[in-house]
Amino acid sequence: MITQDNITLSQRLAAPTPKFFKTLRTIGLTLAAVGGAVIAAPVAPIIATIGGYLLTAGTVASAVSSLPVDFNKLNEQQ
Repeated sequence: MITQDNITLSQRLAAPTPKFFKTLRTIGLTLAAVGGAVIAAPVAPIIATIGGYLLTAGTVASAVSSLPVDFNKLNEQQ
C-alpha cells in the first residue's frame, strides 16, 4: 500500500490526479498559452508585462497541480 509518507517523486507524477487538480492544470496551461501569445504580439510594454505575469502564473499553477495524488485510485490499481 502506497501512502503519502512512502511515495517517490516519479511515482507521484505517474499516479492518478484528483479531478479538481486536472481542471486547475488545464486552466494553468491555458493561462500560460495566453500569456505567451500576448508576449509574442507587438503590444504596449504594460500589456507585455501582464502577459509575463499570466505566463508565470499559468506555469506555476500547472506544475503545482501535477503533484497531488488520489491515493484511493492509486491503491485500487495495485
